Amino acid sequence: MKQMLNGSEIVVECLKEQGVDTVFGYPGGAILNIYDELYKHSDEINHFLTSHEQGASHAADGYARATGKVGVCMATSGPGATNLVTGLATAYMDSIPVVAITANVGVSLLGKDSFQEIDIKGVTMPITKHNYIVKDVEVLAETIRDAFYIANSGRKGPVLVDITKDVTAAETVFESEEPRHIHAICDSIQEKDIKDAIQAIEESSKPFILLGGGCTLSDASKEVREFVDKVDAPVCDTLMGKGVFPGTDDRYTGMIGMHGTKASNIGVSNADLLIAIGCRFSDRVYGNADTFAKNAKIIHIDIDPAEINKNIPVDISIVGDVKAVMTIMNRRFEKQDHTAWVEKVKGYKEKYPLTYQKGRLAGPAVVEKIYEMTGGEAIITTEVGQHQMWAAQFYKYPEPHRFLTSGGLGTMGYGLGASIGAKVGCPDKVVVNIAGDGCFRMNMNEIATATRSEVPIIQVVIDNHVLGMVRQWQDLFYGQRYSHTTLRDKVDFVKVAEAMGCRAKRVTTIEEFEDAFKEALGAGEPFLIDCIIDSDEKVWPMVAPGGSISDAFSQEDL
Repeated sequence: MKQMLNGSEIVVECLKEQGVDTVFGYPGGAILNIYDELYKHSDEINHFLTSHEQGASHAADGYARATGKVGVCMATSGPGATNLVTGLATAYMDSIPVVAITANVGVSLLGKDSFQEIDIKGVTMPITKHNYIVKDVEVLAETIRDAFYIANSGRKGPVLVDITKDVTAAETVFESEEPRHIHAICDSIQEKDIKDAIQAIEESSKPFILLGGGCTLSDASKEVREFVDKVDAPVCDTLMGKGVFPGTDDRYTGMIGMHGTKASNIGVSNADLLIAIGCRFSDRVYGNADTFAKNAKIIHIDIDPAEINKNIPVDISIVGDVKAVMTIMNRRFEKQDHTAWVEKVKGYKEKYPLTYQKGRLAGPAVVEKIYEMTGGEAIITTEVGQHQMWAAQFYKYPEPHRFLTSGGLGTMGYGLGASIGAKVGCPDKVVVNIAGDGCFRMNMNEIATATRSEVPIIQVVIDNHVLGMVRQWQDLFYGQRYSHTTLRDKVDFVKVAEAMGCRAKRVTTIEEFEDAFKEALGAGEPFLIDCIIDSDEKVWPMVAPGGSISDAFSQEDL
C-alpha cells in the first residue's frame, strides 16, 4: 500500500521491513527527526542509548557477530558520526555486517563548514564496504534497502548511510517491499578447481585444515565438520575461526600463528597439503611468507577473489561461498584415511601443551575457570592484547558465534560495547567481556550503558597495571625499555564500576575469583571483577615478528 511519509518515517519503516528490532545509538540535532520517529515506534524498535558513539558501533558489531543478523547503529552529524569510525573500521576488517545511519546538515549547508558538518561519506570510504549520502528523499528507501543487502551479501561488511536533515523531514510516496533475498555466491565456483582440489586431497598423505572467520560468516560449521571427517585431517583455526570446529575434538590443534600452539605451527609446517577455508592469511597467521607451509600444496577457499594470492601464493583456489563449496566438495570425494598423520600431530599436542605457572592468579587460570564455570556455553568478548590471546588459547569454543573479538584492526575498547550487543541479541546466554586494564580504560564508560539498560554482562578485568602485550614486546625485543607502558596510577576500577551502578569485586587469588564469578553468574545485573595479576605475565608460545611459525618459542626455550 502506498502512503505519503516523511524521510524519518521512511527510515523507521525500512528498518521494520528488514526485521530490525534493535538499534544502538546516540542522538543529536541533525538526527533529531529520526529519533522523534523512533520514540513513536519504541514498542517495535528497541533503542539502546550508549555512553559514546563508538560504544554504539561496537555494540552493533557484537550484536551482528553473536546473532548472525545485521547490526544497526545511529549517530548525529559531525563528531557523532566521526565517533563511529573506529567501530566501522573494526567491522570492516573482520567482514561484519553493520548498517550505520547518520544524519548531516541540510543540503543547502553542505560544503560551508556548517556547525557539526563533516563529510562522513569521504571519511569512511576506505573503511566501509559501501557508503551513501542521501540528498533526495525520493531515493531514501531504495538506499536503505540497498545498504542492508550489501552489508549482508557476498563478503559481508559495514555500510554507512548519511542522510541530510532536510531529507529526514521531506515527504514522498512510500510503498513497503519485502527484503531482497540473499543468494550464496556459487557462480564463481569452477568445476576444474573442484576437481583439482579433490585430486590434491586424494593424493595427500599429510593434510592440514585451517579455518577462518569466513566459515562462521557463511554459517558453514556443519559442512566444515563433515569435510574434516571426510578428509581425516588435523584442524587449526585463526582468531576469527574459533568454534567452527569444536575446541574439544581430538583433531583440533588450536590457533595458528604468532601466538598459536606449537602443535598447529609445527603441524602446518610439516604438512604436504594445507586446506585454508574462509581465511585471508593475515600476517599474524603466516609470520614469514617465504617459509609458511613451505612443504605443502595450498588450497585456498574464499568468497573474495581479491584474497587469492594476495599474501600467500597458493596452488589451487576455489572462489565462492564456503557453505556452497563445502556442500559440493562433501558430495564429490570418498572418506580418506590419514590415521598415522593425525596420530603424529596428536603427538605434537602432547609434547607441546599450552602451560602456565599454577598456584597463583594468572590470566590463563582466570580463562580456564570461566570455561569450567560456564561449561563452555558462554559468549566471550574480548578487548585486544594478552588477555585476548589467553581467551583464544584456554577457552574451548564448541560452536561459532561464541568468541567475539577484534581480529583485523585490533581495537582496544571493542569488547565491552560488543558484550552489550551480544547480550541484547542473545539474552539467554552468559556473556563475559575479558579485558586488560589498559583496554578497559578506553571505553569503560559503557558500564553505565549496561547498568542503565539493565544488560547483565560480566566484565572481567585482567589487571596487571601495564599494557601487557606491548610490555611483552619491550621485554623480549626492546631491551626491557618500558616506554610508557606502565599504568600504576590511582584508578580504582571497583569504585569506578560502583559509581556507575555496577556491582564489583577485586580478587587476588583463583579461589577469590571463583567465588566472585559464581556471584556474578547469579547476579542478574552487570558485574565487574578486577583480577590483580603479575605485571610480567606473558603469552606463550610466541613467534618473533617476521619469523617462521615453525620457530615458535616458549619460556622454556628462552
